[in-house]
Amino acid sequence: MPIDAVAAVAAEPRRAEIGWDHKDIQLYHLGLGAGSPATDPDELRYTLESRLQVLPSFATVAGAGTGMTGGLSSPGVDVDLAAVLHGGQTVRVHRPIPVRGRAVQTSKVAAVYDKGKAAVLVLRTEASDDDGPLWTNDSQIFVRGEGGFGGERGPSARPTPPDRAPDRTAERAIREDQALLYRLSGDWNPLHADPAFAELAGFDRPILHGLCTYGMTLKAVTDTLLDGDVTRIGAYSTRFAGVVFPGETLRIRMWAGDGRIQVAVSAVERDDAPVLVDTLIEHS
Repeated sequence: MPIDAVAAVAAEPRRAEIGWDHKDIQLYHLGLGAGSPATDPDELRYTLESRLQVLPSFATVAGAGTGMTGGLSSPGVDVDLAAVLHGGQTVRVHRPIPVRGRAVQTSKVAAVYDKGKAAVLVLRTEASDDDGPLWTNDSQIFVRGEGGFGGERGPSARPTPPDRAPDRTAERAIREDQALLYRLSGDWNPLHADPAFAELAGFDRPILHGLCTYGMTLKAVTDTLLDGDVTRIGAYSTRFAGVVFPGETLRIRMWAGDGRIQVAVSAVERDDAPVLVDTLIEHS
């Protein structure tokens, strides 16, 4: 059944109450590779409850990632999950995420775009607590074979790539078991753990979650250019351009600007194959 764009966008948001505490934050950060070296004071702000801060990308797994699931089950959306690709991600935080909290989370289809051979669903998740809005989380989901319905193509503006060498470059090794740890934050897709399932999907071994790469990149930029201070981050967006395998190394190139940092991420062992592109961090 094709996507009914009008019905999908008009549907009432799905509402859920979510909660988290320091253990959820620590598990998420460990899944991103935090804690090495374990006694490094700069790492303890991600792993030790008495010093803990929260990377804004935690919004993608808060409530075990139920926001995206709610969007894909909206009225007017009846798609084959095998045709679904996570194309991009944007998180905007309205204030620092607390280490312990409860919030009301709403999820809806904010837009449906027609890319010809595919449709793009923008799944929006918003969370608020008693003190007001916490975050807005947009997932851009490509659905192959669902385009061609005559809808708007959507925005095409992309960040202009810098024409100079990066200001900083960082490399981050991905542990062999990292996908197994990261999936404990809520994404149980066997593509990231089961070799037989990965083979059916066309990969010779399980791949790392795109949102794990997303979080690893934000941590690397925060530690390298923002003095390790997550409260300086206002928004973070990216487009997923390629897969990453556990055991590989990410090369993270950073270009600093006025209140924004552009980033490009590649896989070192595969001739710098692109992983994240059009990546932008807005900060104070």
